[in-house]
Amino acid sequence: LNLRVDALIAATIEGRKVMLYTQRGYASGEKRVNTLYLWVTDNNRSFYFGPIAMGNAANSMFVSSLLYSDGKLHLLQQRGNDKGGVISLARLTEELKTIKSVLSTWSKLDASFSASSTPTAGLVGLLSNSASGDAWIDDYRSVNAKVMNAVKVHDGFKFTGFGSGAIWPVNNRESNGPHTFVNYNFTLVATVIVHKVPKNSTTLLGAVLAEPVSTLFIGLSYGTDGTWETVFNGETTTSGSTWMPGKEYQVALMLQDGNKGSVYVDGMSVGSLATLPTPEVRGAEIADFYFVGGEDEEDKKSSSVTVKNVFLYNRPLGADELRMVKKIDGSMHGSVSRALLLLLGLCGFAALY
Repeated sequence: LNLRVDALIAATIEGRKVMLYTQRGYASGEKRVNTLYLWVTDNNRSFYFGPIAMGNAANSMFVSSLLYSDGKLHLLQQRGNDKGGVISLARLTEELKTIKSVLSTWSKLDASFSASSTPTAGLVGLLSNSASGDAWIDDYRSVNAKVMNAVKVHDGFKFTGFGSGAIWPVNNRESNGPHTFVNYNFTLVATVIVHKVPKNSTTLLGAVLAEPVSTLFIGLSYGTDGTWETVFNGETTTSGSTWMPGKEYQVALMLQDGNKGSVYVDGMSVGSLATLPTPEVRGAEIADFYFVGGEDEEDKKSSSVTVKNVFLYNRPLGADELRMVKKIDGSMHGSVSRALLLLLGLCGFAALY
């Protein structure tokens, strides 16, 4: 597996200093690394799009460089095999438009959250009201979540029963997830409603290790007796805190220094463990965040939850900061949703370029 960075340049775009680079990754449905993607990062947030080039056995792509000058972005490629090679230069006009739109969206979101005192330092992802088909669109345009058998509601989704839920592949290699920080430090904050008492203890959300391990590393479950349950490295513990059907809660999962896990409900700790195995010890990375509608295969309507306004930070938040995380206002939803639809169109055009 070779996921090396092929080209790396610094640029100032839309008044923001960013790094642009190309990296080989997986094309949709492919199991081998044979495509080239364009990545943008400001050393806090990252997003990618493409593929901007495809490789194959007959004409393998082995060198690429990015050039940014006078407000124009170009991709220089050298392709070849043992019979010869060719050099090409392509202007990435639509890709640059997409970059500018994404950076503008970041600024608008940050300004909106800052106005409501919601922490923006380390905020890298947001799942809220933007969705298209089975995609729950990240408003920060980094990694979308995949939704299964769910009903769209304002600011999120309602999940009912076994087989209903969402997967957010934030660090999943096959989905080109860029957020490696989740192995050491993160905070995931979500607004949730549990609509009914389940027949069995049921996972609500969690951070899951990559296959073949697939362990629920940090998670929150809700029990049949109305108590919250925490999960650390696959082990479930009943907390002293209770939940009520139909009531809205703000829940949070947190990891610090790779081995200190915590779970919060409405800003209060319901469980923690400071001896979790580090990435080096456990031998698997955190790959995905799961949102689960139910786990009873026989009774697929035994549980039902709503998950809304999911914030992902690349650092642990303090207790006071957790209480300051607020949902995005309706006016901002409208402008962001329109911007994201535009971005999806631009990315589709760029993929054909």
